[in-house]
Amino acid sequence: MGANQEILFAKTLEEVRKTAKAQGNTISKEQVEEAFAALALSEEQLALVYDYLEKHKIGVGEPVDLDDYLSEEEIDYLEEYKKELASLETLSEGEKEAVTLSAMAGERDAQQKLIAVYLPQVVEIAKLYTGQGVYLEDLIGEGNVAITMGVTMLGCLEHAAEAEGMLMKMVMDAMEELISEAVADDERGRKALAKVNKVAKKAKELSDDLKRKVTVEELAKESGMSEKYILEALRFCGYSIEEIERP
Repeated sequence: MGANQEILFAKTLEEVRKTAKAQGNTISKEQVEEAFAALALSEEQLALVYDYLEKHKIGVGEPVDLDDYLSEEEIDYLEEYKKELASLETLSEGEKEAVTLSAMAGERDAQQKLIAVYLPQVVEIAKLYTGQGVYLEDLIGEGNVAITMGVTMLGCLEHAAEAEGMLMKMVMDAMEELISEAVADDERGRKALAKVNKVAKKAKELSDDLKRKVTVEELAKESGMSEKYILEALRFCGYSIEEIERP
């Protein structure tokens, strides 16, 4: 697969994932094959696509039970949280539309009612994003914040029927951003740890040779690492590398 095809493949895969999420995390085999028709994938490549969808909790042809992907801790948390949600007021479709129209007009009470209407859906969306480095509780919290902000922004819509789509997209975007930030933090943490380990190793080698603690300047000169690099490592670990004299 050439570079251009790889880019198109990745783009198509993301589009398929988004389509599935919009359809309740389900997509048909025909939709998948149609999406990738231009790439003329082999059976092995299509199998990789289906593996990817399965790992992202997307059912092909039939819905998946998202509860099967939850840990015991997450299940326990949801049981308690759902007890809290059970006390919320439920609305008929007609009442929901009327409240939505009032929320679009800027009425605060209606906006608060609309938040309560969509809190259970935030839970279901959060289940889609578990297992990606963020706690379920944090995903739900971020989704709830997105809903709270979103109900104040409905005035830009023309029809009440558009509100749910807008709010659910905001929830998904918020959760995906939270996961992206967590992944970035993890990567920064790994890089910082690697830096600390490298500096600590070089410091111990030089300290063993000199039979004493070493300075940042000495370590930089002997190791080839910059003083800035060494100081960053020291800050990351709270100046806990014993072989280096604290600046």
